[in-house]
Amino acid sequence: MGGPAVVRVLRDPTAGRYLAGVVVSGFGTSAMWLTAGIWVKSLTGSDSLAALTVCAMWAPVLAGPALGALADRVDRKKLLVRVNLAMAALLVTLVLVDSGRTVWLVFVVLVLYGASGVLLDAAESALVAGTVHAALLADFNGLRTTANEGMKLVAPLAGAGLYARFGGPAVALLDAATCALAALIFARLRVREAPRPPVGAWRGELLAGLRRIRASAVLRPLVTAGAATMLLAGVNGAVTFGYVDDVLGRAPEYAGVLYAVQGAGSVAVGLLAGPLLRRLPERVFAAAGMALFALAVGARTLPHDGVALAASAAIGFGLPCVLIATMTAVQRETPDAVLGRTAATAGSLMTAPNAVALAVGAGLVAVVDVRVLTATAGAAGLLAAALLAAGAVRRGTATAPTSAATSTPGPASTSAPAPASRPGEESRPGEEPRPGEEPRPGGEPRPAGDSGPASPQP
Repeated sequence: MGGPAVVRVLRDPTAGRYLAGVVVSGFGTSAMWLTAGIWVKSLTGSDSLAALTVCAMWAPVLAGPALGALADRVDRKKLLVRVNLAMAALLVTLVLVDSGRTVWLVFVVLVLYGASGVLLDAAESALVAGTVHAALLADFNGLRTTANEGMKLVAPLAGAGLYARFGGPAVALLDAATCALAALIFARLRVREAPRPPVGAWRGELLAGLRRIRASAVLRPLVTAGAATMLLAGVNGAVTFGYVDDVLGRAPEYAGVLYAVQGAGSVAVGLLAGPLLRRLPERVFAAAGMALFALAVGARTLPHDGVALAASAAIGFGLPCVLIATMTAVQRETPDAVLGRTAATAGSLMTAPNAVALAVGAGLVAVVDVRVLTATAGAAGLLAAALLAAGAVRRGTATAPTSAATSTPGPASTSAPAPASRPGEESRPGEEPRPGEEPRPGGEPRPAGDSGPASPQP
């Protein structure tokens, strides 16, 4: 259905190198993510400290606006290279961890690791938006999801096996090697970046991404929907072991099977996201994914293995839809000067609720029946999906796909031209105004009914 577009993305040297870097670094990150908890548990015997390893990697998400501002003020290609090299050097220090007295170093590295991930995601989103053809952004983001989820299927097993044979330092060295290799791959990117605008007041710098999202009739509902979905995903994640035990009557290890099936669903949607987003508006695509996710979570009230496996696959398929749609819209609708901040802020707004829900859900499982939690989360997800879809209908976009399906995208540029959504610039070759839109000055289409410009100057 979308094979030619996927092939076009993979054949483009710059996009291909981006994806190669994502695969390499994602393998090391996924291996370290699982192993860190096992390592801390074996050194300290504490379940609480082992659980804190996940929090340590997630906590820097809250600093997304500040890290995104940094990504907007420096050369982004150099940032990708230097941050990966710095993390490679930092991970090597974990060979010094050999007892509970030195386990603090693991947490220091994990916090910095999480911060580097937010920073790199912001820089990468901005570089991709200026390098990959606008009509292929959804395909790229879908392939990125496939790469990330594919690594989550194989890397944790590899990391656990390496840990069992050689210990935690071996996994840290593996991760350091993947960071170094990713730096080498990113160093070969052929991009040309625009000069950075003068630095303004620090408060304005940090809030620029949030203002951009709040002012955009396109981004605001998508980011809100993403936050709601990730909140419910956190509840779903918190009840997983209770679901396996209380509803299915299975051993805790069965959760690994469900996670693997969920990962397979995410790999599949990554391959289909581009073609689907060319035929559906972003809101409709996101709402459909949310509805599928919600139905699957609600189905976890039923004590059947077949339902459990089907629900896990549907969760994996539906959950990434709103995230892919949102980040594609951010890349398309945001001026380059504030794209790093906007992407990082959107990521923070969507990811933080997941961390909160994981903590709250863990407490609720102790006092509320798992079936009640899954049924409530499913109903809330369906309501959120209906509201998002209804908003699309009210704005008259229900029949207007993100990119005209009939347009033929030109080859992705390797010299990082400015994204097409800049006022006063010519539109990219092969792009036409979407149905229901009128051209803006400079060839930029404006969604019908939009109360303001989709991409104002910073």
